[in-house]
Amino acid sequence: MTTLICFGLGYCAEHYVSAFGGQFDRVVATVRGAERAAILNAYENGRLHALVFDGTQANPELNAAITEADLALVSAPPGAAGDPVLGVSGEAFAPAKNMRSIVYLSTVGVYGDSGGAWVDEATPPHPGSARSRERLAAEQAWQDLGSRHGIAVAILRLAGIYGPGQNALVQVASGKARRIVKPGQFFNRIHVGDIAQAIDAAFARRASGIFNIADDEPAPPGEPIAFAAQLLGLPPPPEIDFADAAPAMTPMALSFWQECRRVKSDKLKRALGVTLRYPTYREGLTALFEEK
Repeated sequence: MTTLICFGLGYCAEHYVSAFGGQFDRVVATVRGAERAAILNAYENGRLHALVFDGTQANPELNAAITEADLALVSAPPGAAGDPVLGVSGEAFAPAKNMRSIVYLSTVGVYGDSGGAWVDEATPPHPGSARSRERLAAEQAWQDLGSRHGIAVAILRLAGIYGPGQNALVQVASGKARRIVKPGQFFNRIHVGDIAQAIDAAFARRASGIFNIADDEPAPPGEPIAFAAQLLGLPPPPEIDFADAAPAMTPMALSFWQECRRVKSDKLKRALGVTLRYPTYREGLTALFEEK
């Protein structure tokens, strides 16, 4: 019996379980609320077992699941106090004799600002925000755990995530899209379907190390918005200068715009054998439009 444990059944983890979960005999996943856990446990008819975990208290049932699991997918974000899973359940990995592979979902934000230059896995990280510094510390903590217990740990650094229900088409159709212009600004993106296949490849190869998960065409932020409007047959939102938009941005949103980099994902293709289904935002948005 093969058991996968997911720490944090968020957007990416849920998509992975939906796409690839059938290969596991059992999936254990943590969620923050008892109501969602009850819904998942009823809906999945026993194959997926949801546990409530708020990141602050050890859960005996969760610790027992860790000791029995073969694979772990970690998408729960760290905080100022460190990684929540390791903070309360790290010791449960010592007796986890079946555990052979851990995949940790991180962010390309750990590279910080490169001034638009290309970065790859050999680029030293220089996180500019507290959030990215916490991510980098969590990456190291999971790698250290893997070294102590002989477990392969793959760190997947994700670009800007989009997919069903979370994309430029939704933003344009709702009238909430903003086509902000900042000369020289580029972002990489990645479709959640490509994240799912990267996770599966990392498990299949028992991969260790750092892997960037990003599309092949970093593009100005307004381009996907304009392309989505074109697909929908709508006029694109008017351009807004970044200087005019910045005062209304949240600190988190502003931190994204204060960094610019182009991310290479050659190692993903070379070492994990992944061919992106959506190498640019155009393929990804076109597929989402056609799925409607």
